[in-house]
Amino acid sequence: MHQPRTGSTVSDRRTSRGEAVTSVDGIERPDREVVDVAVGVLVERDAQGREGRFLLTSRPDGKVYAGYWEFPGGKFEPGETVEQALRRELHEELGITVGAVHPWQQELFDYPHARVRLHFCKVFEWTGVFEMREGQRMAWETLPVQSNPVLPGTLPVLRWFAAERAFSGPTLASVSHAPTSG
Repeated sequence: MHQPRTGSTVSDRRTSRGEAVTSVDGIERPDREVVDVAVGVLVERDAQGREGRFLLTSRPDGKVYAGYWEFPGGKFEPGETVEQALRRELHEELGITVGAVHPWQQELFDYPHARVRLHFCKVFEWTGVFEMREGQRMAWETLPVQSNPVLPGTLPVLRWFAAERAFSGPTLASVSHAPTSG
């Protein structure tokens, strides 16, 4: 299985449509079909509305990059909007029902197995008890993130959080290129 190089990516390539694409392994590939993925950035807020901890989940056994940490979500089904896909995926994976979905950022990543357009959406309200329905793990994190290894598609979010929160320093506590056990 290919493992992404968590610490180094190439981001100056453009698709034939002019979109910036980040290669997770530094290999330039020809244009290929893009898979749209809705990503939930679940964030706790304090009484004053300031953003605090955010949720990461591990990729379950049997999936590509099993054991790597990411923001939860999944592929759009035909005809779904980003909000519909996110609501469905978070219910299927985590057992929760989300409130308002706030589209935030988009990034295009080229992994060895697929080219994905990640639609990052912030979510501040949800109901239900978290159930790890795919056998994954969950961790409420702050910067620097303690869980590792982290998928390359997660790294931009950590940089955006650092900028929004005026956080200086590394966004990851340590970098590992192999899944952690436990």
